[in-house]
Amino acid sequence: MQVETRMRLKSNPNLYRYLRENSYWYKYLNRSPLSIKALEQEMKEKYRLQPKDRIENIAKSVNMIRSFLEIMK
Repeated sequence: MQVETRMRLKSNPNLYRYLRENSYWYKYLNRSPLSIKALEQEMKEKYRLQPKDRIENIAKSVNMIRSFLEIMK
């Protein structure tokens, strides 16, 4: 694996953890360092780190606060 790829993995704890959990990615990264983008995309989908997931989490939090405030009335 190339040095740049290793440094990128070590700098992102979520990416490194996902790689450890799904070791088949080592083979792809050794063959083609450009596949790190696909690894990042798959990791974001699995850990729900995409923008749409963040918006969904914020909406759930707002709804929970709204219901809590209605109960407190």
